[in-house]
Amino acid sequence: MAAVDQVDKAGGRATGRTAPDSLGSKRDTSRRGGNKNGFTARLTALRTALTAWLSRPLASFHLVLALCGMLSVIGTVMVLSASSVESTYLTEGATAYSLFKKHIVFLMIGMVVFWVALRLPLRVIRGSSSTLLFVALALLVTVLTPLGAVVNGSQGWIVVSGFSLQPVEVAKVALALWGAHILVLKARLAHLWRHVLVPLVPVALVMFALLMAQPDLGGTVSLGVVLVALLWFGGAPRGLFAAVIAGGLAGVIGLALIADYRLARVMSFLSSNSDPSDDGYQAQQAQYALADGGLFGRGLGQGGSKWHYLPNVHHDFIFALIGEELGFLGCTVVIGLFAGVAVVGLRIATRNIDPWIRIVAGTLTVWLVSQAAINIGYVAGLLPVTGVTLPLISYGGTSLVVTLGQFGILANCARHEPEAVAALRTQGPGKFGTILRLRPPEPYRPRSKPAGSRQQPRRGRPPARNAAATRSRTQARQGRAVRGTQPRRGGRR
Repeated sequence: MAAVDQVDKAGGRATGRTAPDSLGSKRDTSRRGGNKNGFTARLTALRTALTAWLSRPLASFHLVLALCGMLSVIGTVMVLSASSVESTYLTEGATAYSLFKKHIVFLMIGMVVFWVALRLPLRVIRGSSSTLLFVALALLVTVLTPLGAVVNGSQGWIVVSGFSLQPVEVAKVALALWGAHILVLKARLAHLWRHVLVPLVPVALVMFALLMAQPDLGGTVSLGVVLVALLWFGGAPRGLFAAVIAGGLAGVIGLALIADYRLARVMSFLSSNSDPSDDGYQAQQAQYALADGGLFGRGLGQGGSKWHYLPNVHHDFIFALIGEELGFLGCTVVIGLFAGVAVVGLRIATRNIDPWIRIVAGTLTVWLVSQAAINIGYVAGLLPVTGVTLPLISYGGTSLVVTLGQFGILANCARHEPEAVAALRTQGPGKFGTILRLRPPEPYRPRSKPAGSRQQPRRGRPPARNAAATRSRTQARQGRAVRGTQPRRGGRR
């Protein structure tokens, strides 16, 4: 009906009422406008609440705890699903929970290491970095002796009473902590290449050589990422940084081409028509598992790749099982959690004023996220297979314990943000601090020069301001001497 005034048949006059079609359209328009305004208001309120929560003093600390907890829970569930078949083939009498029980034991040990790394003062951790470096080097040498065990073609494990220790994981943490300490001590000489390179790069090269003697290309790449992150956050010159990256890439390519099995992996990655039953078997089976999962997955515990179709599914290729059982959504959640680790770790590095904490937090964050990116990359077929575990998700021994220790150090660094230090020292330790018996963090105090020490002047020409002061003092003495030789005028009356 048109939008015109209706005429009253009885009185022959206009009633002034609006037609129903026009009234309905106005109501629909107002309803849509109200829904849009309501959604915008709710989005603004959510953004305001999130901004207010992130501005709290202990927001970074709580985010580290949440991310570490969620990744650990997902990893524990997926290890239970992935290892249930492999566990029954270990020894006679083994059950479907044999590997899962070992994983739980390592998880408990890792939680203790997390608590110790969180509770120790950072000055103690920094002071013990040199000792930890010597221990790591000793372990890397020991693993090459008859005490080392060969697993999957690499002599990189020390096995004692059924429990294995992988020294490369300890070496990564030691290099990160000790390297940050050295770079802070030489911060004023960072523009000079030799002071940045020595002794950090020679020590790293020794570690590289010991790792390639095993051989372990994946561990070497991870250690190289730690070195590059140290130089980046330590403020190395761009020219030196580019030279180190170019040298590292050339070294990785050379090492990949020397050994036949590594060359076969690279060629199977580059060739899409590689033999699916030989060199490209593992990579192609991982892609099949990801494709079978679809959007929502086949269901937890229903994956078929763990039935010996995909080797090492509970170790390096557990992300393929996540895609198969939990689908694209499960993979997105895992990737989102590691993206959250990257954001929170860099947030901790930027909000701290202690240079050592800044370098350590940034280096550990880059190491964790890059290792996850490498693992997910070669599972998805974007990178060659290197044998790097997925942090907190893969079946763990040393890797799980050391990764939990890294999160403990990150959480400790988060408690040393200036706002967090002020809040914890004035308002108390809070709920988590009381439960975990955490000490209040110490405020940052820059190191001062020892009393009585004086900076030695450089040999050669003195600085400009010292020369100017010397000239002014000489002119003053000459003026006094001239005035003293002139006779007094007038004399005393």
